[in-house]
Amino acid sequence: MIEILKSIIFGIVQGITEWLPISSTGHMILLDEFLTLNFSKTFLDTFLVVIQLGSILAVVVLYFQRLWPFGSQKSPREKRETWSLWFRILVGVIPLGITGILFEEQINTYLYNSRVVALALIIYGILFLILERGRRRPTITTMDELGYRTALLIGMFQVLALVPGTSRSGATILGAVFLGCSRTVASEFSFFLALPAMAGASLLKLLKTGLSFGFLEWMVLLTGSLVAFLVSLVAIKFLLSYIRRHDFKAFGYYRIVLGIIVLLYFQLTGNVLNQGF
Repeated sequence: MIEILKSIIFGIVQGITEWLPISSTGHMILLDEFLTLNFSKTFLDTFLVVIQLGSILAVVVLYFQRLWPFGSQKSPREKRETWSLWFRILVGVIPLGITGILFEEQINTYLYNSRVVALALIIYGILFLILERGRRRPTITTMDELGYRTALLIGMFQVLALVPGTSRSGATILGAVFLGCSRTVASEFSFFLALPAMAGASLLKLLKTGLSFGFLEWMVLLTGSLVAFLVSLVAIKFLLSYIRRHDFKAFGYYRIVLGIIVLLYFQLTGNVLNQGF
């Protein structure tokens, strides 16, 4: 029961931080220091990846009508637009897929440490502040205006999220806004890019290790994923509502503060971030 309760807390943190541009990795690192699940490292590594499936399902539910190309109520034109959106999503995920496959081992070996995570949090927090200060009127205000070239460039920004602490949503939103997208278009396309990126990583991890898990491990995994799904529904709606009235400065300041906390904590305690967290 205690492990189930822990998985609920992990699910809450995952659901909130996955979609806000504040780095789920940075938060998971701190949470794992104080609330470690008492399972094998293999299960923990799998849990922290597969729990993202719950977050992905929230995007599918909220945007089902826009993402499903076979709806009987859709006109032929609307179906073509849906397929066009999916093609742009696939184009956008190509850079991450290639880079992740080629450099997964190097990333796990050299970048998964507290200093990299803290610096990434701080640097991208500063970039958010700079971006908002020099922000110009967006030239891409609807999803239909986001072309294949822009989708590919946003996908290249998503590659930066392979550096722990960067935040996948943070990198893609920052890149999209820099390329001229409105905050809403940037956020929504970031959500859509997560579908193949996170689903692929989660399913591969599950196929490699998940079939050997026991009943309790599966219960913890399913509980965390369910909670992440429910919390993600709220987090996504909150972000879209928030950015209609505010900018991203608050997230920038938050990242800087969290980065300093992560840096100081690991420096003062002498703890070492586990490789491949």
